[in-house]
Amino acid sequence: MSDKTIVTIRGQTSIPARLRREYRIEPGTELVWEAAGEHEWRVYIERKTEVLPNPTGMLGFARQFRKTRSTEQWMRELREGE
Repeated sequence: MSDKTIVTIRGQTSIPARLRREYRIEPGTELVWEAAGEHEWRVYIERKTEVLPNPTGMLGFARQFRKTRSTEQWMRELREGE
């Protein structure tokens, strides 16, 4: 199966939705274009393997700035201000 796209006056083209879904091409995905002949190009998807931060790394961090309270203590303090 082949897909056809058109290049705009600004040199842009779109990737068919079927290919975007199949190859998980999302905004920000880098494509590498390589000439394979006079009328042929190869396009490679460049996948970066970046290490994401651990989302649980900051759990308990605020505890060093204030003492912890139970929900009952917290609600009592809030109601005192009414």
